[in-house]
Amino acid sequence: MKLRFFYYYRLLFLFLAAGLCLLPLWATFLGGFKTTGDLRTNALGIPKQWVVENFISILRDPHFWHMLGNSAFIAFFTVSLTLIVSSMTAFTLAHLRFAGRRWLASYLTLGLTFPFATAVLPIFIRVRDLGLLDSLWGVILPQVAFNLSFSIVLLRGFFQEIPKELFEAALIDGCSYPRIFFQIVLPLSRPIIATVGVLSLVGSWNNFLLPLVMIDSDSRYPWPLGIMQYQGQYGTDWGRVLAFVSLTILPAVGFYLLAQKQIIAGLTSGAVKG
Repeated sequence: MKLRFFYYYRLLFLFLAAGLCLLPLWATFLGGFKTTGDLRTNALGIPKQWVVENFISILRDPHFWHMLGNSAFIAFFTVSLTLIVSSMTAFTLAHLRFAGRRWLASYLTLGLTFPFATAVLPIFIRVRDLGLLDSLWGVILPQVAFNLSFSIVLLRGFFQEIPKELFEAALIDGCSYPRIFFQIVLPLSRPIIATVGVLSLVGSWNNFLLPLVMIDSDSRYPWPLGIMQYQGQYGTDWGRVLAFVSLTILPAVGFYLLAQKQIIAGLTSGAVKG
């Protein structure tokens, strides 16, 4: 009886948690089909009159697709550089012994304690000194830097769970460390690599503050900054804003759903030994 009660209690809790997560997505998607007046009186309900023009006008705008290209460029290089640098660093910290290894690992872990908002001004000054203001690389490089701490912690924990006997046998057969990394470690690490890649992609895709600080030209705007074109001096077209948000989050949500099994496997790896 107690087990059955606990099962229903847990099921109810999961439904409530899922509802809290899905409610904003529901309101955003339906809001894209509403007029401004309908949004004020019926924010969460079904639209009284379906306004498809909000989505059609956005999809017909060439600037929308140009911003898509900018976001894809930023996300691709952010994810690629994050995976390359963090995987090599995590492998080095997990399996190579050298002086200061633990200190370096602790130093990199400290990066998890500093939110991006606290470092906006120093990053802006550094990017300005490098001559990367108003460029896509001025967004990519800081994103990679802030992704490294979390990525290295995840990858290092996974790499430490790989049996050392594999490395010892490979070294006896004459394999070098780069060959071990590319031919043994990476093929075995697809779940955690997918996890790090998706988290980096979603973070880059939805980043609003960093492009807002670093980019001035409309031609270099990524998708998150495109919302500003529907905000005027005296009012905001909320129907188109919500339609725009719905369209921009679809790729990230779709990619997450496709890689969901890999993400769960990567996050739960090493949780149970034996």
